[in-house]
Amino acid sequence: MYLSGTSGPPATGGMAPLGLGSMEVRVGGRYRLGRKIGAGSFGAIHLGTNIQTGEEVAIKLEPLKSRHPQLLYEAKIYKILSGGIGIPLVHWYGVEGDFTIMVLDLLGPSLEDLLNFCKGRLSLKTVLMLADQMINRIEYVHVKNVIHRDVKPDNFLLGMGHKANQVNLIDFGLAKRYRDARTQQHIPYREGKALTGTARYASINTHVGLEQSRRDDLEAVGYVLVYLVRGSLPWQGLPGRTKQEKYDQILKRKMETTPQDLCSELPSQMALYLSYCRELQFEDRPDYGYLRQLLREPFVREGFQLDFVYDWTIIASKSQTASTEQRPAAGEFP
Repeated sequence: MYLSGTSGPPATGGMAPLGLGSMEVRVGGRYRLGRKIGAGSFGAIHLGTNIQTGEEVAIKLEPLKSRHPQLLYEAKIYKILSGGIGIPLVHWYGVEGDFTIMVLDLLGPSLEDLLNFCKGRLSLKTVLMLADQMINRIEYVHVKNVIHRDVKPDNFLLGMGHKANQVNLIDFGLAKRYRDARTQQHIPYREGKALTGTARYASINTHVGLEQSRRDDLEAVGYVLVYLVRGSLPWQGLPGRTKQEKYDQILKRKMETTPQDLCSELPSQMALYLSYCRELQFEDRPDYGYLRQLLREPFVREGFQLDFVYDWTIIASKSQTASTEQRPAAGEFP
């Protein structure tokens, strides 16, 4: 399980086309292209190796003939975000052969992968530990004048090795600058926009066609948290003959479901989180500290320890010897 990617035809590299097993394919002069490890709508992700250092990386390829190219744009967003905790580093990007290519840090499993590994539901303790880091990542992106616009479990990945407990935010192909970095001028309010992102986690305002802003990323985080702890959302699996019919059904159910109903049997602070996000105005700066504190309250009340022992840590430890990999000190969020 690695950095999520996109799908497409076999790639070609600087030395030989993919598929010729005996021939080595290189990217950017220093990265050996390995096996395919991920796929989606825009291209493919391969395992790669830095031939100078031996470091493993993820190599994302997008065909030049892609109908909706986004990889170079995504690389530019990563450059804006470079240096942030939980933001993968771009080692190289450019065009080789028939492909646009981006080389990034290799990461571990996504929250969707881990949810499946844990049989479809995560404990409240695990979700609250994740929530703190997830809000931190979104806040950092917003400070850099960018909104993500596709917040979902597949786009939050755990790290590798001594960073195995660190939550990383990936996939900025749909991201957008919501304000000018120099003047701090916010983008204008608009209506009639098509839904950008993933309908299951999209905010109500996104569904009704409003331009997205910071509030929408955070509302989506709220839906992700409920999904992780409950294992599903009430608007999953609704019927519809077309994509738009399904979107309409999802919106109808979302609008009918109050935060209190959605978070029944969960800590009241989760409903307060969603209510706060839904009440934000288009240009409002969210109070990230307030949202973090809201979700820390049930963590403390339940007597949980910030030990980074997640559900999957416990499951894995039962089936194999305890890992000796370094962890962050207890009580410190990465």
